[in-house]
Amino acid sequence: MNKLTTEERARILHLLCEGQSIRAITRLTEVSKNTVTKLLIDAGKACMAYHDANVRNVKSNGIQVDEIWSFTYAKQENVATAKAAPDGAGDTWTWTAIEADTKLIVSYFVGGRDGECAIWFMDDLRSRLANRVQLTADGHKAYLEAVEGAFGGDIDYPMLIKIYGASPESAKGRYSPAECTGAHKERIEGSPDLANVSTSYAERQNLAMRMHMRRFIRLTRAFSKKVENHAYAVALHMTYYNFVRIHLKLRMTPAMAAGVSDRLWEIGDIVAIVEAAEAKPAKRGSYKKLAEEISN
Repeated sequence: MNKLTTEERARILHLLCEGQSIRAITRLTEVSKNTVTKLLIDAGKACMAYHDANVRNVKSNGIQVDEIWSFTYAKQENVATAKAAPDGAGDTWTWTAIEADTKLIVSYFVGGRDGECAIWFMDDLRSRLANRVQLTADGHKAYLEAVEGAFGGDIDYPMLIKIYGASPESAKGRYSPAECTGAHKERIEGSPDLANVSTSYAERQNLAMRMHMRRFIRLTRAFSKKVENHAYAVALHMTYYNFVRIHLKLRMTPAMAAGVSDRLWEIGDIVAIVEAAEAKPAKRGSYKKLAEEISN
């Protein structure tokens, strides 16, 4: 069986990270769809493991968290009538925690939008921080119990509660997100600085995700068909965003700004961790277990 060269792998991963769909990549590179998908899966697994091991003891003054919607296989209202819908079909939410100063994605989680997923997300975030932080969330009620369980009283926790109204474009029959008509700040725990209560960086990161991952773009045919592959695509994007892509304002990568990396990565460095993972196979069943956790 022919094996992709390092240069071919780098080109495919770069195209994935810059928002190309899998079918578009097959046309551009003349590589089969299955080969591109397998590389995405291998890269996603390697990036998950690298992030888990290396994005630790992050020093921060402020963390912003948010959730971004997408769907797998079919939209939630169509799952019941969809043919052969797999486990995990329907609404798929990606939770992100961004460091306000360095723009580092400290933690991310793919799952539902319920309290259990919030607990998983906050527990993971807490394990990666080196100091007490101010954490700003929106008004999603699932955060209340999750933040209390993960941090207890060792946090400054305000909520930014936004009020939404219908968009004028919606009345014309066009898709448009709800319009924010107001917001107020609410102290939940600790002594937060209300002047710095914002979720703007987290929301800007949501835009970056939609621009850099084709499966997140609204009204597209390139949506995820399996929730596991969706999670792997997210993992690849997060490593690319943190370590490879230079932030325009910082003039360096978020990982360099946060002290997680001492150099600028190239896309070839992601290929290197994929090849290193191939040289050291995981224990049997470990990836299957990971996929089951993501699906649940």
